Amino acid sequence: MPQVPQVDFALDTYECIVIYPGAAGRALPPETVQRLQAEHAEHMRALQRSGIILVSGSVDGPARTPEPPIGFGLARTGSVEDVRGVLEADPAVQAGLYRVDVLTFLCPAGSLEFPLVKAGN
Repeated sequence: MPQVPQVDFALDTYECIVIYPGAAGRALPPETVQRLQAEHAEHMRALQRSGIILVSGSVDGPARTPEPPIGFGLARTGSVEDVRGVLEADPAVQAGLYRVDVLTFLCPAGSLEFPLVKAGN
C-alpha cells in the first residue's frame, strides 16, 4: 500500500496506467505494429466496457527522453497488481510493442467523474 499523504480532506485512490514504447517495437514489421495497435485498442476498450478501466488514451507532445509515455489511463479496482495483470495480457504488451507500469494515483475525493462509465459505454 502506498504511503498516503497526511491531508485534511478525503482522498480517492485509483490505479494510474502508464504505457511506454516496448523494446521490440522498432524491430517489428509495420504490418505487425498496425495489427498489434488494433488489438491493443480493442483490449483497452474491452477493459473499459467491463468496468476495469475508467478512461484511457494516447498522449503526444514533448516529453522527457529516452522513453516518453505514449498512453495513460485510470482504473479503480483497489489493486495495482490486478490492473497490471490484465494489462500484461494485452497482445501488444506481450509482443513487446508496449510496456506498462501501474502506479497508485491519489486525488481529492470527488474531483474526477467518468461520464462514459456512468452511461455504460
